[in-house]
Amino acid sequence: MSASHGNKAIIAAFLANLGIAITKLVAWIFSGSSAMLAEGVHSLADSGNQLLLLIGGKRAAKPADDEHPFGYGRVRYVYAFVVAIILFSIGGVFSIVEGVSKIRDPHPLEMWWLPLAVLGIAIILESFSMRTAVRESRPLKGKQSWVSFIRKSKAPELPVVLLEDFAALIGLVIAFLGVGLTVITENSIFDGISTIFIGVLLVAVAVVLGVEIKGLLVGEGASSEDVQKIEEALLASSDVERIIHMKTLYVDPDRFLVAAKISVAPEITAREISVIVNLAERRIRAAVPAAHTIYIEPDVWLDPNATAPTTSSVVMLSSD
Repeated sequence: MSASHGNKAIIAAFLANLGIAITKLVAWIFSGSSAMLAEGVHSLADSGNQLLLLIGGKRAAKPADDEHPFGYGRVRYVYAFVVAIILFSIGGVFSIVEGVSKIRDPHPLEMWWLPLAVLGIAIILESFSMRTAVRESRPLKGKQSWVSFIRKSKAPELPVVLLEDFAALIGLVIAFLGVGLTVITENSIFDGISTIFIGVLLVAVAVVLGVEIKGLLVGEGASSEDVQKIEEALLASSDVERIIHMKTLYVDPDRFLVAAKISVAPEITAREISVIVNLAERRIRAAVPAAHTIYIEPDVWLDPNATAPTTSSVVMLSSD
């Protein structure tokens, strides 16, 4: 579901950014506005970013093989991280350098009405793209706040598009104000200042994206809510005395692995253990469908604080 919703938002953003980028660059050629150039490069970078996200989604759909037994789902994180780098290097740094250059060597705007008209149209188009991203994100966001959704989402595409669209809208408003003040005051320094602000904004968004996606690349576990549901599913049977320990890890944005060691009565037979484990797996999948791969190891709980453990107890404790 997350991939489907993400692709719709990505395609909408790509089409909007590509058209906006061409229009902005044409306006820059005729007006000489550095803010228009920064915005044009920003939109081109965003278009490339959306292509990368689509390519990452397609490659992540490859079936699992011997080299990647859990599949290629985490490739989506890699491409999203590359997007953050591109947004930082191409969009942010270029805009800051261009703004400083304009302040050092200011020159008047030509055809001042053209960049204002283009920016006004771009704000309208970018608003439609933002609305699409918000609409596609709502089913996945649930009752979370938008900040929480961006921070906790395991599917990187929608948060990336949301932040890109947000930065694009704010950047367009800043560019509009910069060009407008330049026209009113006939001082090109405002054009350069607005360009620097656009660059700082893009760098900030790129840093946020990079930090959030880094955690996914390193490896994150299931949410506390899902962990609680899994624990309740395991302990729902009276045959499971306790959970000795449990680990979870997302293998792709939509699925995670569960590995748990449970304590059962020492007199239970192997056949009974098999039934207990299989039923536990069913309960977990029913409670948390994203728990795709489940490994449950039955064991006998031995109190580590017990005095004078037997030799067999020491061996079993060391295996924990």
